[in-house]
Amino acid sequence: MSRVLRLGVVMDPIGAIHVHKDSTLAMLLAAQRRGWPLHYMERTDLYLRDGRCHARMRALEVHDDPRDWYRLEAPRDAPLAELDLVLMRLDPPYTLNYHYTAILLERAAAEGVTVVNRPDSLRLINEKLFTAWFPELCPPTLVSAERARLRAFLEEQGDIVVKPLDAMGGAGVFRLRRGDPNVSTVLEVMTAGHTPVMAQRFLPEIQDGDKRILLIDGEPVPYALARIPAEGELRGNLAAGGRGVARPLGARDREIAARVGPELVRRGVFFAGLDVIGDHLTEINVTSPTCIRELDAQCGLDIAGALLDALQAKLAAT
Repeated sequence: MSRVLRLGVVMDPIGAIHVHKDSTLAMLLAAQRRGWPLHYMERTDLYLRDGRCHARMRALEVHDDPRDWYRLEAPRDAPLAELDLVLMRLDPPYTLNYHYTAILLERAAAEGVTVVNRPDSLRLINEKLFTAWFPELCPPTLVSAERARLRAFLEEQGDIVVKPLDAMGGAGVFRLRRGDPNVSTVLEVMTAGHTPVMAQRFLPEIQDGDKRILLIDGEPVPYALARIPAEGELRGNLAAGGRGVARPLGARDREIAARVGPELVRRGVFFAGLDVIGDHLTEINVTSPTCIRELDAQCGLDIAGALLDALQAKLAAT
């Protein structure tokens, strides 16, 4: 018989989620189907006492119903070491508060709790900058706070995308072309306070979709969700109005996954989302990757179930 795992989740307020597309809810539903007790925490529920990570946690029941999707019991304070597994599912941006939360969870991990993804890697892997570990997979890329250097990159490439290093959902992304009269203003705003930004050659393949490839313990789900931009829009992100269409992975998609996956596994990143435009890797999402529900609905998959099966097998082997 499979072991029943005591599962905790650290997430943004569950009352504000979008039920039909929330990947964390998919994970919780899959865990509940397995008979695993669920324990709910928000960021501010975590605390350290004498070097041990504790939390005000509440027993949780979930339902796949957009009108009534959760029930919480009365809170109780307990050490996280009472749990077997904690899902860290706070959404970006990666702020100081996120950073501190990851440090608290590192203390829980030191006591034997499996935290997904591993807290030290959440601290160290910036979702845009980590692509630098795989330059051969990426479009021409510059990260800099110097406007003159960014201008020179634009002159060299002719057509670029500039984006902040700490945002999500396509927020703050600009397309700049050689001769654009808005270049100075955009770069001044984005690099204010000597803040570095990422510039990449514009990839026209974005019109065919910004593909999200999900990895479970380094292995890709066989379908990607191509986020196709709305008419007149640059960004394919679903949060920016993009339309998600499931597509089988191509040879290049699998090549990218095979290159990135082992390094993520080595760093304790059990669940990740690679963003691929055309043949190029553009981001590596490790904080709270999404698109589970869209792929499940379109392809008849159970990605959250596969994730929990893999986690259970991993825990059983340790």
